[in-house]
Amino acid sequence: MAKASIRNEGHEPRGAALALKVAARALRSNLIPFPGRRATALLQPAAVPQTEGERLAAAARSHGATLVDPLSPLPDAALIDRVGLADCLRHRVVPLARAGSVTAVATARPQDFARLRPMLEDRLGPVIMTLAPAERIAEAILARRGPSIAARAEAHVPTAESCRSWGSENGRRWALFGACTAMALAVAAPLILLHILLALALVSLVAATLLKVAAAIAALRAPDPEPEAPAKALMPRISIIVALYREDDIAARLVARLSRLEYPRDLLDVILAVEIGDRMTRDALTRADLPPWMRVVVVPEGRVKTKPRALNVALGQCRGSIIGIYDAEDAPEPAQLRKVVERFQRRGPEVACLQGALDYYNPRTNWLSRCFTIEYATWFRLILPGIARLGLAVPLGGTTLFFRRDVIEALGGWDAHNVTEDADLGIRLVRHGYRTELIGTVTMEEANCRILPWVKQRSRWIKGYMMTWFVHMRDPVLLWRQIGPRAFLGFQVMFAGSILQALLAPLLWSFWIVSFGLPHPVAGVLPTPALQTMAGLFLASATIDAITAAVGLRRSGHRLSPLWALTLHGYFPFASFAAYKALWELITRPFYWDKTTHGIFDPAGPG
Repeated sequence: MAKASIRNEGHEPRGAALALKVAARALRSNLIPFPGRRATALLQPAAVPQTEGERLAAAARSHGATLVDPLSPLPDAALIDRVGLADCLRHRVVPLARAGSVTAVATARPQDFARLRPMLEDRLGPVIMTLAPAERIAEAILARRGPSIAARAEAHVPTAESCRSWGSENGRRWALFGACTAMALAVAAPLILLHILLALALVSLVAATLLKVAAAIAALRAPDPEPEAPAKALMPRISIIVALYREDDIAARLVARLSRLEYPRDLLDVILAVEIGDRMTRDALTRADLPPWMRVVVVPEGRVKTKPRALNVALGQCRGSIIGIYDAEDAPEPAQLRKVVERFQRRGPEVACLQGALDYYNPRTNWLSRCFTIEYATWFRLILPGIARLGLAVPLGGTTLFFRRDVIEALGGWDAHNVTEDADLGIRLVRHGYRTELIGTVTMEEANCRILPWVKQRSRWIKGYMMTWFVHMRDPVLLWRQIGPRAFLGFQVMFAGSILQALLAPLLWSFWIVSFGLPHPVAGVLPTPALQTMAGLFLASATIDAITAAVGLRRSGHRLSPLWALTLHGYFPFASFAAYKALWELITRPFYWDKTTHGIFDPAGPG
C-alpha cells in the first residue's frame, strides 16, 4: 500500500521503500478507536461519509493511507520544531516519528497534502502521509508545545506598542507617585485641587461635545460615490474567530446563529477558541454537533486569560484571507459576509479593517437595556461613522470586525494584555498607515440588562481605554508624526477626554446643588459670569446629547420613544462608578478580564 503510494506520487527515493513499509506497519498499530465504532469498522465501505471518522476512513481507502492516533504515542517535539509550530497549527499537520529516513506526518485534510509535501520534505526529508482527526492533531501539538503557543500569543505585539510592561515596577512607581501627589494636594490645598479638576472636567466636556457635533454632521452628509467592484472577482475564504469562555448555555444558540450566514460553506472557516481548562464550554460544543466548517481551537494555559490572547492563538490556525471576529451572543445578519467581501474588493489595500454596526435584540427588557440600546444607536449609527469620515482613528468595537489577514499578522495581532484590545488595535492600524471604514451591516447581540454585570463590563472597557492611552502616549511626538495633528487631537478627546469625563462627572453634577440654594465650595469663589457660562455649557451639552440620541435611535430603526434619552442622566452615573473601579484595577489587577455573562436573554424564547 505504501509502495503504491510512492510509485503514484513519485517523490520518495527508491531506497526509502523499505523504511516506508516499516513506518506503515508501525503506524497501523495505532488505529484510532472512534467513538461508537470499532477501529476495524473504519476500513469497511461507507455509502455516504458523514462523520469525520467516516470521511477519514473513506480518505484512507482512497489514498492508501493509515489511520493513526497522534496522542498515542505523542509526536516528536523536535520534528514539530523542524516543520515550524506556526505551519503545523495552520495546516493541521503533525510529524509523528521517523522510521529510518522517512517521517510519518499526520493530517486531517489529505486533499491538501500534495500541496504541502514540498514544504514538508524540504524540512523533514521523505515523508509518508497518515490520517488523524483534526482535533486529535491539535491536542497532540498542544501537548508537546502548549507553553510555546501561549508564549507566542502573549508576545505577538511589539513591546513598544503593548501594555504588557504596565505591571512592572516602574509603572507601579508612576501610579503610586500620581496617587500620592493627588492626596498631598487634597490635604495641603484642596481648593486648588478642585479648581484644577474642574478645569479638566470642563475642557473635556467642551471637547467631547464639539467632537460629537462634528462627527454627527459628517455622518449625516451624503455618502461618497462607491467605486466599481472588479469584474468576476473570486470569493475569498473567510475565517471567523469566536472566543468563548464559560459559555455552556449559549454554545448551541451560537452554532444556530452562525449557520444562518449566507456564504459558501467550503469558503467559510469558523474557529471557536476555548480555554483548555474550560471543560463546560468544550463539552457543550461537543453536544452541539458542530458542522464541518466549524472547529474548536483549544487555548493553552498562560500568564493571562484574556480574549485577545485567545484570538492570537486562533489567528495562527486560520485558513482565510479575511479574518472576522464575533462574540458569543452575536446574531449577524445573513448577508453580512457578502457585504464585507464586496467592500474589500472595492477598496485598496490601505483599508485594512471594516467595522459593522452593533445593535441589541432585547431593547425592551428593562430600563437599563433601553438606555444601552440608545447609547449604542448613537455611537454606531452616528458618532463612529462620523469619526471615520473625519479621518480620525476609529476605536474599534470588539465584534463584527473584519481584517485583511496579511495586515493583522504584520501588526502582530492583538495585544494579549490589553482588556480593550479592539480600541487599541484601531489606533495601531492608523499608526501603521491603514484605515478603518464603517460598513452598512448589523449584528444583533444581547444588551447587558443587569446593573452589576453592566458595571463590570464598563469598568473593563474604561480600564482598557486607560491602558491604550498610556501605551500610545509613551512617545507623544512619534504618535503625532505617525497619525497627524487632527487624528492626534481626536485621540486625546476620545480616550483621555472620555476617561476624564467618567472620573470627573460627579464634580460637575455637584453644581446642581447650587440651583437648590445650597452652598458649594468652588461656586462660592467663582464669579457670576463663570457660573452662568457653566450653566449654559451644561444645558448645551445635554441638548446635543438628546438630539444625537434621537437621531441615532431613528437611524437604528428601533421603535423606542426618544423620550427615553432624557433618562440617560440616571444611566451615566453608573459609568462613573465603573471608572473608579477601573482606576483601582489598573493599579492592582491591570490584566484581569472581568467576564461578562451572556445568554440571560434568548431572542428565540418567550418575550
